[in-house]
Amino acid sequence: MIRLKRVYERPAEEDGRRILVDRLWPRGLKKEQARIDEWRKDLAPSDALRKWFKHDPAKWDAFCARYHRELSDTGRLDDLRDLARLAKRSTITLCYGAADPEHNQAVALRDFMRKLSR
Repeated sequence: MIRLKRVYERPAEEDGRRILVDRLWPRGLKKEQARIDEWRKDLAPSDALRKWFKHDPAKWDAFCARYHRELSDTGRLDDLRDLARLAKRSTITLCYGAADPEHNQAVALRDFMRKLSR
């Protein structure tokens, strides 16, 4: 199971393995509070894509397409397939810092991982 959770929310037992998928560490959050098991900066969108998107919902579809292309073009597919297999055996939670729960890289990453595991 792949869950999504804002990293500022309280960690919970049902989160399973907590994986931060932001390129930058969330502002004002101590590592002990976040209880992150793994920080996967390499799975975050590039700085250029992140800055272009600016969490603008109007750019969401284009962002997803560009991000998915980045993931495919940068040799991270094996890592993503491994994560997708892990998610089939246990719970993983993709943690993100963005305030918008519907338009962020964790949502786009989860959707891409689901496509890979079909």
